[in-house]
Amino acid sequence: MRLVAAAAMLAAVVWRLGTGPFVDGVRAVDGRALLAAAAIGLLTTVCCAWRWTIVARGLGVHLSLPAAVAAYYRSVFLNLTLPGGVVGDVHRGVSHGRDVQDVGGGLRAVAWERTAGQGVQALLTIAVLLVLPSPVRSSMPLVVVALAATAALVVVVDRSRAWRGRSRLTRVRNAVAADIRAGLLHKKALPAIVLASTVVVLGHAVTFLVAARATGVSAPVSTLLPLVLLAMLAMVLPSIAGWGPREGATAWVFAAAGLGAHLGATTAVTYGVLVLVASLPGAVVLVAKWFPRLRVSSFTERGAADA
Repeated sequence: MRLVAAAAMLAAVVWRLGTGPFVDGVRAVDGRALLAAAAIGLLTTVCCAWRWTIVARGLGVHLSLPAAVAAYYRSVFLNLTLPGGVVGDVHRGVSHGRDVQDVGGGLRAVAWERTAGQGVQALLTIAVLLVLPSPVRSSMPLVVVALAATAALVVVVDRSRAWRGRSRLTRVRNAVAADIRAGLLHKKALPAIVLASTVVVLGHAVTFLVAARATGVSAPVSTLLPLVLLAMLAMVLPSIAGWGPREGATAWVFAAAGLGAHLGATTAVTYGVLVLVASLPGAVVLVAKWFPRLRVSSFTERGAADA
C-alpha cells in the first residue's frame, strides 16, 4: 500500500503537470552540477558512515570507517534504484551483522543511525521554518507546541508504573532505552552524531539548491532553503526508488511560495538525477562484492563437473 501511495503521488504529478518537468529536469543537468553533486555526495556519505560507526560502537558492534563508507555508498545506490527507499539500509544492516556474527546488532545499529539522522533533520527544519518565511510559517508555533506536548507525554508514560515488572513490553522498552543511552546519548557519541547529521542535512540541502539553480530558479537562498527542507522531509516517506513524494512535495511548496509547481517538480527531478549519479560508486562496490563470489561459484561448479 505504501508503494501504491508513492505511485499515486507520482501519477498525480504527471496528471497535473505532464511529463514536461521530467524532461526539463533531465535536460537541466550539466557537468558543473554533476561535479558539485558528486563532491557533496562524498562528504555526506563519509559523514553518514562516520555516524554509523559511532552508533555501532556504542551498541558493541565493531565497524571500521572504510568498510562503513563502502557499505553506505552501496546502500544509497540500492535505496535510489529499488522500490521502498529502505532496501539498501536493510541490506547494509544484514550484511554488517553477518560479518560480525550479530545480525540483530547490525540491524539495530542501522535503525538507530537512521533515526538519529532524521531526528536532527527534523529539528533543523523546524528551526529554519521558525526563522525564515515559508508557506507553513503560520503553523510552526502550533507544531512546536504539539512536539513539546508529545515529548512531555512520552516522559510521563516512561516514568509511569505501567513499565514496572517483567512483561515482554517492559523488556522491549528497557532494551530500546539501553540502545538509546549507549548508542545515541552517550557523552562521547551525541556531539559527533549531531555534527555528522548536521553536515549531512546541509549537504543534501546544498545539492537541492544546486539543482534549483541548474533549472533556472533565481530566488534567493533565504527563500529556497525553507522550501528545500520541507521537500526533504517528504523524502523519508516510502517511494519508488526515490521518486514520488519528493516530486509531489517540491511541486506543492514551490507553488505555495509563488515559484510555480512546474519549476518545483523540475527541480526535484534534477535533484533526483544528481543524487543518483553521485551514488554510482555504490554500484562499483556492489559489483566488486559480487565478482569474487561469482568467480568462487563458477570455480566450485567447474570442480563439481570435473569430479
